[in-house]
Amino acid sequence: MLDPFNAFVEHAPDATAADGPLSGITIGVKANIAVRGLHWTAGMALFQDRVAGEDAEVVAKLRTAGASITGMLNMEEAALGAKTDNPWFGPTHNPHRMGHTPGGSSGGSGAAVAAGLCDAALGTDTMGSIRIPAAYCGVYGFKPAQTHVSQLGLELAEPDFDAIGPLARSLDLLERVARVMSDVGEKAAPSGWATLPDMGGVECQPAVLNAFASARAACGDVSEFALPHPLSRVRFAGFIKTVRFMAAHFADADPALLSDHLRKLIAYGPRRSDADWAEDQKVLAETADALRNAIAKHGPMLLPTAPQTAFAHSVAAPANQADFTCLANVAGLPAIGLPAGFSEHGLPVGVQIIALPGQESALVARARTLDAALAAYRPPMLSPEGVSS
Repeated sequence: MLDPFNAFVEHAPDATAADGPLSGITIGVKANIAVRGLHWTAGMALFQDRVAGEDAEVVAKLRTAGASITGMLNMEEAALGAKTDNPWFGPTHNPHRMGHTPGGSSGGSGAAVAAGLCDAALGTDTMGSIRIPAAYCGVYGFKPAQTHVSQLGLELAEPDFDAIGPLARSLDLLERVARVMSDVGEKAAPSGWATLPDMGGVECQPAVLNAFASARAACGDVSEFALPHPLSRVRFAGFIKTVRFMAAHFADADPALLSDHLRKLIAYGPRRSDADWAEDQKVLAETADALRNAIAKHGPMLLPTAPQTAFAHSVAAPANQADFTCLANVAGLPAIGLPAGFSEHGLPVGVQIIALPGQESALVARARTLDAALAAYRPPMLSPEGVSS
């Protein structure tokens, strides 16, 4: 199948299906997740010649369930960023608008699913890297609780935040894949909803505000609670934690095999003073506690996924892309992103629902109810061949 979006970077030469609950389902895999016999690059020149000797645990589970693993998907270099304009493998384009970002770091996963190049895809989510592509590409994305999915065979970005999860064009398929690859709990959730007052102080585009207002109205009983720190501060603390890990992880790497952009980003970690890093850790811990307590009291949390729609690759990425999504990672919580509408320019908008670990079935049920009310999924006007359909 033609791929004008540069979603795939490698196709499996022997992709086959087997019997099982996912028989006949094709699944692409983000390039930081090991697939035996395929290049396991993590979007990096550093690993461009690395071939996985065995499947990541989640990939093995999907194969056993009958899925056909079709290839490796483009991503941000080292999974750090939310644009997928890779310096080594090229940019991935949004199937809703060529020349625009599909989001990141799982941009290839979002684009491939939206374009119908595979039925579902695996992405990874450190601070929103499944849900942001789902929102920008108008599909569904699930980030499991960090402790409910294996990290074996994942090139890590930040072990305390990272979670592998699926993207799909329907909640039905999203749930089917999630149940195979991760732990899905059956605990009940409080009947209400939680959200933040005044969008948590995050500046959002009008299309995002309108879509979120529709979603909130559909939810009924929504309680507001304030977090102890601004979302931008939480996101920055999460960024520092991530780049501190990466700085140590890539300390012995040949600098020529890391892009200038990646080197600049990870340099923030070692420059952080001990006092500032201690304050960062306090921000993360207090935010995680407040978020868990609020969801336990009021019910699953409803938020926009990203403050904006997809933007052109030619412009700089907004700093606030992960202001909303970072919360689920900081607290280790499961979250689902789903389509919520479109901008006046025809670009998708998403919302997300966050629950507590063990409430995954309740989370899916809430997503189904909201999805039925919004009825916002719409495939891109561009077919996989890149022509208007």
